[in-house]
Amino acid sequence: MTAARIGIGGPVGSGKTALIEQLLDNFKKKSISVAVITNDLVTDEDALRIRKSGKLKEDRVVAVQAGACPHTVIREDPSLNISAADKLESKFPDLKAILIESGGDNLASTFSLDLVDWWMFVIDVAGGDDIPRKNGPGVLNCDLLVINKIDLAPYVGVNLEDMLLEAKSARHGRKVISSNCKTGIGVDELFSIIENEVIFE
Repeated sequence: MTAARIGIGGPVGSGKTALIEQLLDNFKKKSISVAVITNDLVTDEDALRIRKSGKLKEDRVVAVQAGACPHTVIREDPSLNISAADKLESKFPDLKAILIESGGDNLASTFSLDLVDWWMFVIDVAGGDDIPRKNGPGVLNCDLLVINKIDLAPYVGVNLEDMLLEAKSARHGRKVISSNCKTGIGVDELFSIIENEVIFE
């Protein structure tokens, strides 16, 4: 049985890496074997952050440098990421999931289904409550939309309830959850979806 390949995309600063760090705690609690692939333009910064967090053994975190627009290696030519995932599966036969984080990109960023089995798109309230209305492919086409940093809503003039309603309307009822990685709000719900609908479907 191959590991489920799970894409995590979204704009710069939306909280993708922080969300991964929170999810790793859940994987550890459930003793589910996991690895992470990060994508950055010309650095390994996100991978280094996850390694330094101590939440996962360092050799289970792999960095891919896109060298071009971040969406290139998750959509147009995902061969670098596919190769990295294949190597992780070969090295760790017990893997149940591989989290593949895209480099920060715009609302048009989507994952190739040759690369992932399922993917989420992470936006944050500080990016503006109009994001769901812009009908970006990332928001519309992902399997799950995550609206992150909900604690910031009062400080940036965002009506969170309205933003959630607009997101659900734009996605025609497909899943939307809200989260706050600092307090863990929404993380258990997100992990439950990954565990029950993706890993052990």
